Amino acid sequence: MAELIEFETERLRLRQWLESDRDLFARLCADPQVMEFYPSLLDRAASDAMVDRVQTLIRDRGWGLWAVELKADDEFIGYVGLHVPTANLPCSPCVEIGWRLASAYWGKGYASEAARDVLKVGFDRLKLPEIVSFTATLNRRSYTLMERLGMIRDAETFEHPSVPIGHPLREHYLYRLSREQWQFDR
Repeated sequence: MAELIEFETERLRLRQWLESDRDLFARLCADPQVMEFYPSLLDRAASDAMVDRVQTLIRDRGWGLWAVELKADDEFIGYVGLHVPTANLPCSPCVEIGWRLASAYWGKGYASEAARDVLKVGFDRLKLPEIVSFTATLNRRSYTLMERLGMIRDAETFEHPSVPIGHPLREHYLYRLSREQWQFDR
């Protein structure tokens, strides 16, 4: 078991998942607005299985897709963090930054705030040489955030192998940020 990394931003706490997060996360994963750019909604069993995997990875590595809560009221709002994708991607092996917040918390700067500190953890504490992110080409909200974080989009798109052939979400953008680029831009 690795040393557990948890941290706070100005308004947020990024931490290991709690059992009390499961109900809210299941609702988030069943929300068509939140899941618009995923191939399908997650039922309760799939949502709980994801929480189980994420908890295990954080416990084993010390880092992962951290649960995010508001410091003001301890409200769970989703996740932001780092993950090692299992799909065979053009950037594999890699570490990605990802996020999924309940729609009630969009447009308040929470994803940007958390993601900036996740990048800091990835580059300063974990000494990762590069962090990537990817999303369906239709997901403007997500790739706009990647650009605000200083990530650079690859010239070519790719077809995500976990999305069915012919599905409108199969074509993805890949964004990258090296530690050197991140340090230069700070």
